[in-house]
Amino acid sequence: MPKRRKRSLLGKLPKPLHEVDFYLLISVLAILAYGLVMVLTAGSVRGYNETDNTFFYVLKQGKWAVLGSFLALTITRIPFPVFRKFAGLGIGVTLLLLVLVLNSDSAIEANGASRWLKIGPVNVQPSEIAKIALILFLANYLDRYPVKKLKDLAWPALVLIPLLALVYKQPDLGTTLVLVFTAAALLWQTELRTGWFLLAVPMLGGPLLYLIYNTPYQWNRILVWLDPWQYASGMGYQITNAEIAFGSGGIFGVGLGRSLQKFGYLPETYTDMIFALIGEELGLMGTVFLIGLFIFCFGRAFYISRKCPDRFGRLLSFGITFSLAMQSGINLSVVTGVLPVTGITLPLVSYGGSSLVITLVEIGILLNISRYSHINSPHPSSFSMPPIEGQTLRE
Repeated sequence: MPKRRKRSLLGKLPKPLHEVDFYLLISVLAILAYGLVMVLTAGSVRGYNETDNTFFYVLKQGKWAVLGSFLALTITRIPFPVFRKFAGLGIGVTLLLLVLVLNSDSAIEANGASRWLKIGPVNVQPSEIAKIALILFLANYLDRYPVKKLKDLAWPALVLIPLLALVYKQPDLGTTLVLVFTAAALLWQTELRTGWFLLAVPMLGGPLLYLIYNTPYQWNRILVWLDPWQYASGMGYQITNAEIAFGSGGIFGVGLGRSLQKFGYLPETYTDMIFALIGEELGLMGTVFLIGLFIFCFGRAFYISRKCPDRFGRLLSFGITFSLAMQSGINLSVVTGVLPVTGITLPLVSYGGSSLVITLVEIGILLNISRYSHINSPHPSSFSMPPIEGQTLRE
């Protein structure tokens, strides 16, 4: 393990410079409200068919939104350096949950994947927890230890490799890719040479392609992606119906609540494929508006990250923002046919308890860090952490 930087674990806790960033808060609330409206219309038919309640899915989503918002509000009042105390515990609990979801009677299997774990009255998705656990672990490690050579990554590799392997084993390729790219983005903030990152592409990409080729359902998704209409009545049914939804919507859509695809034609209309339903009901204008909200939200979050005067806060906020942006990009690319189909939700919009709560917890951390970031003035911050030798965030 590399030599630890001379710094106390927490040191003197800083005082906030101002309240949470208004622009980030408003953009998040707008996306969340947008998502609730679309879950209402997307899940109405299935909710009525299964429970005789058109509002079944939106009410459940609303409950998770309230819980997640409460947690986010609580998190904003805790000085962010305190979060580093939970880095080791968080990654340990996550690894335990990932093991249990593969080897426990409490695991819930759906669509051939074991991704949920029943804990008491709720179903927990450990891979969602893994996203924030990985970011917190790496932000804490990279802040406390200098990383200049590959050997300095030996300790985090002992944690990250099992984490990624367990998520992939579920199987959950989409979340695995989000975790890999997020880890790479955080490691990019170290003093490792750029050549190592370029070399990692064929070194990691080759084995990944080999695994995909030897996993029939994943390889079939590649074939469908290359020519979805050839498999329109089988493996390509989902993506071709998504294309039909977009085509039916045109510029202004068929009207809110008037989708035909949600009547059993397009699978997962209120979860992974909700963006296709947005395209059908609200058209190109509705999809562009949502994408604009995401761009503004993530742009503001990256700005807050850059203005944070503490390295741990910068790494933590940067990792969270990159992870959410990557997840959003993959979902939008899958639904529009740019990437092969993989099961991954659209943050704050798709239906899903674990996904929504964890996303709102991450948003709470971003809003927390915004209280300490110097975003309203070009002058130096009124607080600073002890100086750090060596590394700085790559601009």
